[in-house]
Amino acid sequence: MDLNSEYSATSSVNPQKLKISRGHPSPLGTSILRDGINFAVLSKHAKKITLVLFEPGGYDSVVEIPFNPIENRTGQIWHVYIKGLEQNVRYGYRVDTEEDNDSMLLLDPYAKAFSGASKWGELYVRPGASPQRPQKNNRRALVVDNEFDWNGDQPLNIPMADSIIYELHVRGYTRHSSSNVKHPGTFLGLTEKVPYLKKLGVTAVELLPINEFEELENRFHPESGEPLVNFWGYNSIGFFAPKASFAYKSRNANQIVEFKEMIKAFHKAGIEIILDIVFNHTSEGNENGPVYNFKGLDEDIYYLKDANGYFLNYSGCGNTMNCNHPIVRDLILDCLRYWVTEMHVDGFRFDLASILGRGQNGEVLANPPLLERIAFDPVLANTKIIAEAWDAAGLYQVGSFPAWGRWAEWNGKFRDDIRRFIKGDGNTVGLLASRLSGSADLYEDDGRAPFHGINFITSHDGFTLADLVSYNEKHNEANGEYNRDGTGDNASWNCGIEGETDEKQTNALRLQQQKNFAALLLLSHGVPMLLGGDEFGRTQSGNNNAYCHDNEISWVDWKLAEKNTDLLRFVSLLIEFRKAHPSLRPVKYNGHGKNAYEMCWHGSKLNQPDWSENSHSIGLLFRNAPDDLDIYIIANAYWEALTFELPKLKSDEKWRLAINTALKTPDDINSTGKEKAVEDQNNIVVQSRSVVVLIAR
Repeated sequence: MDLNSEYSATSSVNPQKLKISRGHPSPLGTSILRDGINFAVLSKHAKKITLVLFEPGGYDSVVEIPFNPIENRTGQIWHVYIKGLEQNVRYGYRVDTEEDNDSMLLLDPYAKAFSGASKWGELYVRPGASPQRPQKNNRRALVVDNEFDWNGDQPLNIPMADSIIYELHVRGYTRHSSSNVKHPGTFLGLTEKVPYLKKLGVTAVELLPINEFEELENRFHPESGEPLVNFWGYNSIGFFAPKASFAYKSRNANQIVEFKEMIKAFHKAGIEIILDIVFNHTSEGNENGPVYNFKGLDEDIYYLKDANGYFLNYSGCGNTMNCNHPIVRDLILDCLRYWVTEMHVDGFRFDLASILGRGQNGEVLANPPLLERIAFDPVLANTKIIAEAWDAAGLYQVGSFPAWGRWAEWNGKFRDDIRRFIKGDGNTVGLLASRLSGSADLYEDDGRAPFHGINFITSHDGFTLADLVSYNEKHNEANGEYNRDGTGDNASWNCGIEGETDEKQTNALRLQQQKNFAALLLLSHGVPMLLGGDEFGRTQSGNNNAYCHDNEISWVDWKLAEKNTDLLRFVSLLIEFRKAHPSLRPVKYNGHGKNAYEMCWHGSKLNQPDWSENSHSIGLLFRNAPDDLDIYIIANAYWEALTFELPKLKSDEKWRLAINTALKTPDDINSTGKEKAVEDQNNIVVQSRSVVVLIAR
């Protein structure tokens, strides 16, 4: 094989000491063996492939090793074993296919780390690059050793029914100066917030994409000229590689070490990590987009295309991964197993997961093989798997996502129905009842349980909770698309004034509405998911699609945690209340199993719930639950106070007030065990737009 003669005494790659042999086709990617490194890459259509090795920071290759198509290929996999090669070597592939990408350096789809984009928002320019020698790809794959001292760390395996999920963005959560962390915007910075999250009481943190993605899209606001980035990260380049710029020390694959340190710290605090992972598309865009890896290797395998060769776009981002092609299925399974076994993550939320159920022609499959394999994979057996059960082409599968009793779903209907009820829309009480009781209309007939529904009011995509009660309309002008982007259907209500105001009565109502939302979320059967910062009134100033902002629109302002201590206290104690009452966390639908209990609906009169279109209130009684007290939840979205009759109790019990969102702090919620008996044990006045919770003791 030909070895590049450019070599200096200071180089860590000495071509004269390298011994090259056939190698092995499995596993794909790189494998560090006793005396060297095995490289294996899959390409069906390649005419020839060259392995290119680089020194750190170097523009020119140190060694280029063409693969012998007979000796170094098994089937469609090209492979080579190199003795004398050290770890942390940079590498890439030059692949000559029918598309003639011979001059382009491609990244290994199985690479565990990349170099060349270690500083957020900055294009790394390699020494030696010039207009005459442009860099076609500033990233290079790294050969890394996964050795790490886990100190006995093991999966927490918190039961899904007991989970309370908290969604956040690694950079945005601590980038603001008010976060007061030593390493803002990084895995280590997030680790510094573990004590806060533990005190809040959440059991799992769901991270927006943390694998390598391209944030630089060369977009600018058309009027202000402000640079706009892909902040959220739904723009994958490498599925296996943690994002280098989320590490404090990001050279030499230290992002892997810092990510593992973060996982270990969260597990020590009893908190799981769930990754938001994007297999539905990549950052390579459509047929005119950039080339990083899949396009240059085998675009006909990895992407859905029409009869004319154009990329199908069910993701809304230019391309759609061919997820049910056997090769792509293997890639996805290998990736998930890697994150679980080597990185110790506890679960995954699959972005636009309905695409994972489309066939190789884009058709919706009745029994998608990829989803089935994930559901039954033995390595992932205890891993939480959550689907965003829709895609950008109109396929909506909430309640009908292929599940095999295994898949959970983001319950978009919970979000929509609770928003409409709290807003005061008509014909919503029956829908509220379904959502409070675990959305049996969606999941019970499919053999699933309440915990297969991930309940949420807000997420990264849309209004924050504070904005949901402060804006009637989206305000996305800063996105540079003249407010055309983002959904216009938010079921929000500004409480009478659009945007921020000093009007005390309006702000008091907004606070009460936020407490109402939080109460119904944490009191409902199913798994609650909070948006990070909602517990203390984080705002995006009415922007409901802040994907492109690396600024104070997207950063969490921690000063609000000091300003809005009453809301933070309320949410914290609400989480404590949920944890204290197993009847709020059932593993089966009411009436099933030995732990069944009564669930009774009431209106202002006992046993007379009002399901009419004009009704805006309902009472829900949990009675005779094993190992729990009786709980009576009353939700009144009406604009006037209503009096509710109280169910009769045993002679030695009294109704005690746990929650009343109409009251000011600290009377709005009582710590577990400190609830005081209400004066009138026969009736209770529930103020307008409020939620009341009583317990019997």
